Amino acid sequence: MTKRLFLFAGYNQNGVVDDALVYYVGALSKFGDIVLCMDSDCEKTELNKLKKFVLNASAMRHGEYDFGSYKRAYIWAKQNLNLAEYDFIYLVNDSVYGPLYDMSRYFDAMENMGHDGFGIVKNPHHEHPHIQSWFVGLKPSVFLTDWFDEFMHAITKLKDKGAITKLYEQGLSKIILEYGLTWDCLYCVPGRGVYNKIKKLYKSGMPLMKKVAFTRNHGALGGQISYVLRHTNQTAAAAILSSANTLYGEKYIKKLLTHNPIKIAYRNIKHAIHKLFVEGI
Repeated sequence: MTKRLFLFAGYNQNGVVDDALVYYVGALSKFGDIVLCMDSDCEKTELNKLKKFVLNASAMRHGEYDFGSYKRAYIWAKQNLNLAEYDFIYLVNDSVYGPLYDMSRYFDAMENMGHDGFGIVKNPHHEHPHIQSWFVGLKPSVFLTDWFDEFMHAITKLKDKGAITKLYEQGLSKIILEYGLTWDCLYCVPGRGVYNKIKKLYKSGMPLMKKVAFTRNHGALGGQISYVLRHTNQTAAAAILSSANTLYGEKYIKKLLTHNPIKIAYRNIKHAIHKLFVEGI
């Protein structure tokens, strides 16, 4: 059987393990072992919600974002496991909700692409194309090398998220190529499409939805979110709604997910005006 190890990075501003995280980790646990680290101050009682799904779960506020959690999970795994026994290692974080579909076919598709690195979504940036860091898969030709070990240990706190994206998210894809290896992804989504086109992506089979869609575009994405929640499995939808209600407030979520076409049209017009006259786009 295929052996997978998931290095899972989590974050919750309230220091809780919510229903969506439990659902996501539980779904992944069917496909491999999980080592989880949260960049949050969580009580042990919160982490215990994940106990049956993971090899190890830890939490501390380190401020190094997801790659800092990947680093800590990797170090624990290297110290406590034999990484050479694994066929694949995945870097996964909870900046997304899901899975919205059964993940079996996605693992089969990624792992049979014939590349050393792979993922769900590629950002085809003209200067820095890269695997989006919320779901990255690696073969032993990457994760058993000295350079990958050095890359992981060198992760540190940086001044802003842009620097993290450039050095670590874009950097990992770049260094894979520099060592004569290859990478590719199941989906290619330019710009901010992964945030703004969640209905289209869901209908094309995208198994995960970016959380930030709930707060983008002045609420104009509410109709798309509502569509996804109505069509995905109800266990996933319930977990997502529970999490969103806690993070953003029940009043906001109820307003966001309205089916009123006039309200939806108003939000889209409001966002278009903001883009045109405030952002100058």
